[in-house]
Amino acid sequence: MSEDTPDVAPAATSGPDVPPDRLAINPRSPHFDADKLQRGIGIRFKGAVRTNVEEYSISEGWIRVQAGKTKDRHGQPLTLKLSGPVEAWYEDLGEDAPVAKLG
Repeated sequence: MSEDTPDVAPAATSGPDVPPDRLAINPRSPHFDADKLQRGIGIRFKGAVRTNVEEYSISEGWIRVQAGKTKDRHGQPLTLKLSGPVEAWYEDLGEDAPVAKLG
């Protein structure tokens, strides 16, 4: 590995039925993908299923959630970055869906 790349392990599972390492629901984000979001993404953060996630990164181990009804100076929701283990899966695959998580 070169000195310019961080030492981040890849997600444990990969393939077409596994969500991406990073995804955001804000269309202004470079990590927004409407097709993947339409399938429905389930997120487990620190062992609890979360339904209020604005953005997540599995390899970096964080999620972003809204900070109440507070808005920033551009009128966008203010978010908090919470660190911890993150797991993601496509909800349309049912109970036995492959889970993307850090190995």
